Amino acid sequence: MALIPYSPDPQLLRTTFSYFPSGVVALAAEVDGAPEGLVASSFTVGVSLEPPLVLFSVQNTSTTWPVLKRAERIGISVLGETHGETAKQIAAKDKSTRFENLALERSDDGALFVQGSPVWLETKSYAEYPAGDHTLILLEVTGLYADATLEPLVFHGSAFKQLLKSA
Repeated sequence: MALIPYSPDPQLLRTTFSYFPSGVVALAAEVDGAPEGLVASSFTVGVSLEPPLVLFSVQNTSTTWPVLKRAERIGISVLGETHGETAKQIAAKDKSTRFENLALERSDDGALFVQGSPVWLETKSYAEYPAGDHTLILLEVTGLYADATLEPLVFHGSAFKQLLKSA
């Protein structure tokens, strides 16, 4: 094995990071009467159990996060194995079609959830921390739902994948 000394090569770094498998979440809410949302693969659960905290990171250049964080509650949907196209749609640059024809559930406090997701977490903003060209966002869980019969979508090798089912 031969390590490559790190040099500022964002593509090499992205490619290397892409080999760490991660779940994919949609963060969404109704803000000023319209759906707002983004997709993240930099999502972590179990940051804290008391209070119950989850974490994700967002690019500092995001124009969606400044709007989404104004929501009273933000829904997190751990996207299911059939949600590859849904993830691409919500992540699209064209914000006007991000939620077009998607089956969504809305909580009483405006959090939006993607139907068919194995996990839903209703959250509220807790804290933000600068982290280079991203910001770490801590959210406090205020409600939850899980369906053990549904499998998650996985991001690995710069592609959406499904978990292999054992016999």
